Amino acid sequence: MPYPFNLRCLRIDLGSRTHRLYTLGEDLSRSFLGGRGIGVAFLNASPTIDPLDPAAPLVLAVGPLTGSRIPSAGRMTFTAFSPLTSTVCSSSAGGSLAVQMRKAGIDVIHITGRATSRLCVLVSDAEVRFEDAYLPDEMPLSAVFERLAPFGGSVAAAGSAAFMGCLYASIAVDSSFSSGRGGLGLVMASKNLRALAVRGSGSAHHKACNARIEEEARTDIIRLFDASPVIRGRSGIAAYGTSSLVDLIATRRMMPTANFRRTFFEGYRAFSGPAIRGRHPAVHYACHGCPIACKQKASREIPEYETLSHFGALNENDDLDSIIEANRVCNETGVDTISAGATIACLAEIRGTRFTGESLVDAVRSITGHGREAELLRAGSARLARELGMPGASMSVKSLELPAYDPRGAYGMALAYGTSTRGGCHLRAYPIAHEILRRPVATDRFSFSGKARIIKLAEDLNAVVDSIGACRFAFLAASLEEYARGFAAVTGLDMDTQDLLRVGDVVYTLERHINTLRGFRRADDILPERFYTEPGSGGPDVETPPIDRGAYEDALDRYYRIRGCNPDGTLRAERVEGMIPCTTR
Repeated sequence: MPYPFNLRCLRIDLGSRTHRLYTLGEDLSRSFLGGRGIGVAFLNASPTIDPLDPAAPLVLAVGPLTGSRIPSAGRMTFTAFSPLTSTVCSSSAGGSLAVQMRKAGIDVIHITGRATSRLCVLVSDAEVRFEDAYLPDEMPLSAVFERLAPFGGSVAAAGSAAFMGCLYASIAVDSSFSSGRGGLGLVMASKNLRALAVRGSGSAHHKACNARIEEEARTDIIRLFDASPVIRGRSGIAAYGTSSLVDLIATRRMMPTANFRRTFFEGYRAFSGPAIRGRHPAVHYACHGCPIACKQKASREIPEYETLSHFGALNENDDLDSIIEANRVCNETGVDTISAGATIACLAEIRGTRFTGESLVDAVRSITGHGREAELLRAGSARLARELGMPGASMSVKSLELPAYDPRGAYGMALAYGTSTRGGCHLRAYPIAHEILRRPVATDRFSFSGKARIIKLAEDLNAVVDSIGACRFAFLAASLEEYARGFAAVTGLDMDTQDLLRVGDVVYTLERHINTLRGFRRADDILPERFYTEPGSGGPDVETPPIDRGAYEDALDRYYRIRGCNPDGTLRAERVEGMIPCTTR
C-alpha cells in the first residue's frame, strides 16, 4: 500500500491579517514534491501577475528530505516573480528556517496581500501572530535579527535596500544566509513584511519509512564526500569554502575582469583562498545536517567566490579588506552581491573610471542612499545602462547580471546562461562541474558538442535538487542515485532516479512556459553582444576567442528540440498539454 504524501501549507494574507493551515492534494504534492517545485506550481496559478502586485505570491517551501538523516538536505526555497527580470524566480537558502518549518509541521508558507503598515509575522507551530514592526527601515539586518532573537527559531527578513526599492534586494535568513538573486527581498518589502519568524516544538527529525535504507544511503553519501577532491581535497570546499574556486577559475583564464572586457585579473591572488586564510583565519560552519561546512566566518563573514570575484576582478580591485567590507554592507542592507558588483562595474565602464578600495565600498553604500546615482544603482545594470545610453555595457541575460564565470571560457556555461529560467545564472545547470571541475566526467569547455542535452539534463537535476531540499554542492561528489534511494527510504514513495528527473523536467518546463506567458522569447536567450564580438584577454600572449554566434544559435536550436520548444523558444503545444494542472487552493 503506498504511503500518503501530502504537503501542509500555511496560507497567510497580510492585507486581512488572516491565515489558514491546510493540506495540499496528494496528486499535487507528488507531482512537485516541495521546495522549488511546489513554489512554481503556486506561481502557475497567476502566471502573468506583476511581481509587486499585492496578490502576487511569495512562497517559502522545504523539501521532503528536510529533517531526515540524509546529508546536506537542510535547504529551503523562496519563490516569486522577480521585480528585476519579471521571470519566474526561485532562490535556495540555508540556515535553520527549513528545519524550523519542519518542526512546526509546515511544508509551505504561501504569502499574499499587502499590510497597511510594516509587519512582523511570528509563526509558532500552528499559531500565527501579526505584530507591528517597530524596526526602522534603515536598521541593519544584524540588529533586526538581534531584536527578534528572543522569539527563538529562525528569521527571514528584508533589509533597508528592499524598502528603498532596490530591484535586486535579497531576503536574509538567520543573519548569515540569504535568498540572494532576483530581488525577492523587494517582493517581501512590497507586502510591508519586515520579517517572518518561525519556530516549531516538534522533532527536527522525521521518521523514515525505511530507516535501514535511509542509513545505507546516508553512509554512501558521506563516503563519496570523503573521497571527493572537490569537497575534501587540500584546496577543496571544506578547506577554503567557495573561495577555493578563485585560483582555479583565474588559471583557466575565465575570471570576468573589468566588466567582462577581459578574462584574467593579475591581482586575483589577493583574494584567493590561501590569502584569505593567511589574513583572516576563519571558523567553518554549515547548514543543518551538512558535513561539508562551506561557510566561513572570521571577525566578519568571508565572502563566497562570486562575491570575491565581482567585488575584486570585475571591478579591477585587489584590496581584500574592501571586498570583505563591501560584502558586509550588502549583508547588512540586504543586497545581492553579484548584481551589486556587476552594476557598479557597468557604471564604471560607462563613466570610464574604476571603483576600487574605499571607493568601491562607498559605491555599495550608495545603493541605499539618495540621489540620481543611487537610483540608477538600485535599478540594476540593464536599466542603468539603457538610461545612460550604453545598453551594451550591461552584462546580463533577461536583466539578471551574470556571475563570475566568463562564458568565453566554458561554452556549456554560455548556453546555460541563455536558457536559465531566472536569467543569467550559474546555478540552474552549473556546467562548471564538468567543464572545469571535471565531475562526473570532463567535457571540452570550448565546444558546444553535446552541451544542449547536458544542459537540459542538468537543469532537470537541479530542479529536483531544489525541490527535495538538498544542496547542489553535494552533487559534486554524490549523485542523484544515492539521493533517490534516500528519498524513497524517507518518504516511502516508489520513485527512482528517472522518476525524480521526470519531476525535474516538469518543474523546469513549467517555469519556461510561465516565462513565455510573460512575453519571453528566443531573443531573451541570447548573450550580450560582447561575448560574440570581443575576445577575452587571458594574460600575456594568451587570448580567449569570442564565441561563434552561429555555433551558439545551433546549440540553442538543439536545446529547444530536446526541451520541447518551438524555434522561437515557446513550448510546443503537446508539451503544454502534457503539463500537470495546478490546483493549489
